[in-house]
Amino acid sequence: MLQRQALVQEQRFRLSPQIYQSIKLMELPVIDLREKIQEELEKNPALEVLEEPATVSLEESYEPRKDDDDYFTLGSDSSFMRRNGEEVSEEKRQFLEGAIARPETLQEHLLWQLALETADDDVRRIGELLIQNLDEDGFHMEPVDLLLAGENRAKIKEAMALVQSLDPCGTCTSGYQESLKVQAALLRDAPPYMEAALEKLAALEKGKFAETAKELGRSEEEIRACFQRIKEELSPFPGRRFTGEKTRYAVPDVEVQRKEGEFIIILNNEEIPVLGINPFFMKIAGEKNTGSAGSRETPENRRETRDFVQENIKEARWFIQSINQRNHTLLRVSRAIVEFQRAFFDKGPKCLVPLTLRDIAKELGVHETTVSRTANSKYMQTEWGLYELRYFFTNSISGAGSEGSRYSKEGVKEILREIITGEGRRLSDQELAGLLARRGISLARRTVAKYRSELDLGSSYSR
Repeated sequence: MLQRQALVQEQRFRLSPQIYQSIKLMELPVIDLREKIQEELEKNPALEVLEEPATVSLEESYEPRKDDDDYFTLGSDSSFMRRNGEEVSEEKRQFLEGAIARPETLQEHLLWQLALETADDDVRRIGELLIQNLDEDGFHMEPVDLLLAGENRAKIKEAMALVQSLDPCGTCTSGYQESLKVQAALLRDAPPYMEAALEKLAALEKGKFAETAKELGRSEEEIRACFQRIKEELSPFPGRRFTGEKTRYAVPDVEVQRKEGEFIIILNNEEIPVLGINPFFMKIAGEKNTGSAGSRETPENRRETRDFVQENIKEARWFIQSINQRNHTLLRVSRAIVEFQRAFFDKGPKCLVPLTLRDIAKELGVHETTVSRTANSKYMQTEWGLYELRYFFTNSISGAGSEGSRYSKEGVKEILREIITGEGRRLSDQELAGLLARRGISLARRTVAKYRSELDLGSSYSR
């Protein structure tokens, strides 16, 4: 076939940078929005902060208690130190150092212990390589044979046994099954049949103590006691307490308060500074001629300066308008959620009713994607706790969306949690389905098991 160039005229819908920025701002929670504002302030000189949110520094927030006798009881040797020409107490110094301390990692903890062990250089070197190869669970990331190819096999075995015996014991293994066996071997006064009981762990978790006791030639009481020690003294993932993950705090974007029987929605503006246009830029933009009589600036340079100022002012105004639009839409969506989920705010999570994005979008006259972006990663503070906005959007247990059953999935899960928490005896999933049916909630046994698993509640055997 012959190929040739041709002109084609067509229409396409393309988002301008301003519209794209507005959409992205709509998705940001309050913490990310604050970082975005800081980036924009550094990028656009026409944008300035008119009012900073109230902040308190670490130095101001910590005020050590001073008694009249402190100056007589504290000595001058190590009780005080000099910092920037000011005297700072030892108590305050320890507080400040502890406030910025970094948690110890699994590798650091193991390497510190390895340095104290009496071992030859080769074993210590191999042990360090093994420790650096551990993941957050304490297991090998790369196969040992591949990692230590060419090393002495006896030295590898000695180094591995040494690392496995360090605290936490059971690391430097291939998986949780090997880790449990290593821990059982190192456990003080462990019964000789514990390793065999670990092979039957799946059956023990289901409560099949009689069958396991018969297979191992032990009494049922011995197997029960052994299984109890396994649960209390062994850890399938020994390295997880050294993950060193940073705690992430959820900051509410809106708060719902009850006053005189009505619900009031408050937008969290404490984290967001008040923005405005730099007066100097406004002055330049308002002048017809940016150059003075004696200025050597050419008309072309003046035009470039004026274009630069006007462009930055335009972007600053659009940025401020986008933030205001985000806050306005967030308040509208939150108000609609409160109206639809009034039973939740009155009586608690078990009264959550089915609600979809389409319901809110239809109520507000916007597109579903707008509601989805507004609810994304944002939190609402209520008298029942802190909830993500998406928590209030839940399907019906039967039917499509809010047009199905009047019971929502999350509401039924809360009812199920209430039943299991207050049960007098261990109820099976079939019995739980029967209790729910008496309340008018018809669910299959497998659905009850699914909801129970999502609530992180064990089966009747494990409970």
